Amino acid sequence: MEDNGVLRQSLADAGCDASLTERFVSLAEQGRAKEGLALLARHRRNLLERCHEAERNIDCLDYLVYQLEKNAKRGGISYG
Repeated sequence: MEDNGVLRQSLADAGCDASLTERFVSLAEQGRAKEGLALLARHRRNLLERCHEAERNIDCLDYLVYQLEKNAKRGGISYG
């Protein structure tokens, strides 16, 4: 990507904050593409871990709702 504005927008669209964007742009300007790609790979891993954590939260919430609905059908909601 030759246009710095397009690069910055693409990084922002990918969830990169200002600090990460500046580090990546600096590495790119220095011709240190391999390090820049490693930086993006770490960011991707972090995003994926947050996604997995959200999935685990959703699974727990789904189970809680299931248990509460099951208890409600038996005649009352019990929280203990």
